Amino acid sequence: MKGKKILILGLGITGVSTIKALYKLGADVVISDLKKEEELEKYLKEISSYPVELRLGTNDIPLDNIDMIIKSPGILPDIPVLKRAEKAGIEVITDIELAYRIMTDNNFIAITGTNGKTTTTTLTGELFKKAGYNTYVTGNIGVGILWKVANGNKDDVFVIEASSFQLANTKHFKPKVSLILNITPDHMNWHKSYENYINAKKKIFINQDENDYTILNYDDEILRKIGRDARGKLIWFSTDSILNRGVYIDEDYIVINDGKTINKIMPYKEVNIPGKHNLQNALGAVSIGWAMGIPFNIIKDVLSTFEGVEHRIEYVTEIDGVKFYNDSKGTNADASIKAVETLENSIILIAGGMDKGNEFDDFVKTFEGRVKDLVLLGETKEKIKKTALKYNFNNIFMVDNMKEAVKKSFRLSQKGDKVLLSPACASWDMYENYEVRGRDFKKAVMEIKGDSDGKEKIR
Repeated sequence: MKGKKILILGLGITGVSTIKALYKLGADVVISDLKKEEELEKYLKEISSYPVELRLGTNDIPLDNIDMIIKSPGILPDIPVLKRAEKAGIEVITDIELAYRIMTDNNFIAITGTNGKTTTTTLTGELFKKAGYNTYVTGNIGVGILWKVANGNKDDVFVIEASSFQLANTKHFKPKVSLILNITPDHMNWHKSYENYINAKKKIFINQDENDYTILNYDDEILRKIGRDARGKLIWFSTDSILNRGVYIDEDYIVINDGKTINKIMPYKEVNIPGKHNLQNALGAVSIGWAMGIPFNIIKDVLSTFEGVEHRIEYVTEIDGVKFYNDSKGTNADASIKAVETLENSIILIAGGMDKGNEFDDFVKTFEGRVKDLVLLGETKEKIKKTALKYNFNNIFMVDNMKEAVKKSFRLSQKGDKVLLSPACASWDMYENYEVRGRDFKKAVMEIKGDSDGKEKIR
């Protein structure tokens, strides 16, 4: 990177990490972001001491002297500046690709999937920390990976949540262990086709060899097909099937079968995070631990105490016998289906958000016997309403913002009900990200809880 002129598209968490790393590596950096200075104030403060060239409020910048572009993962691949870069032969990559080029001899644990990435990445990070490794949990979670890699060493463990956006622009990326949890349709507006989305996910293991590990969910039909292309040591996990070799459930126990010996790890009901989807996440993490030689007693200890992550079926509080749950991480229909199934019944559901081009039929089909009322907001509210009516679900209420949604849900509730925010959509129509959306939900809930007079008025 020394002496190269690098264009960074997008100044967010990833962009800040990339700037710091590139400066340390001796590169000249240009920043381009469609947002204006006042919108990027918090990020600009973080890089105020770095001599970077700023091009804010536009992506229409000259590429004459640019050697490489590192783009923020979520930026659409077909915007004009990237089309011009392609014609000019300028390489476009994301941060995890550059991280690999900096540290080819690595302990990268890369985790992807349509759903469950954040929970599994966080859980896996706890396994390695408990085992005494110097561990960084990074990628599409927390802070960007590049600054950590630029200051780390090959003995450190980097547990990376890898999104399809990040993987799409990789070329040589090769983690020591890769894990795909599941694949269902998502981000069709970005990838343009389901095939493109699957191929992006597949890039997590496509460069691996016999010295690496590829971990896949045997219960996922698509993964069973693409697993034929894995060149690493293949480990399957399953909640539904007994495997000849792998990680699965047998007689109520999580077991590891190495092909010779069946090792009972713990009763699966002792996994602390609820729901079958979280059991799949746990088995994925167990598979990683097994591949990397983490002692079984440590795996058991972490699984029995891990409390999950914020914004994923997160219990918030109880008001007048009504429990509130924050599942803002439910950014697609499949994730929200799992949340509804986990809470089982008596649910008042808050949903809606940015339209990613997905359908909601399967989502609505799970309502029967579970969801009492549906409160909708955001860009997709009319689309979800139309789907719900198609399946004769009529208890639908439209609102304009989160505060209204929480008040309406509380007004509709009775003792024993559960108010669940699980949007089945991205947050970007109304919020910077799903974390901000989740915090707004929790703030609205706590405002009701703290206002004794207000509770009576809402009722």
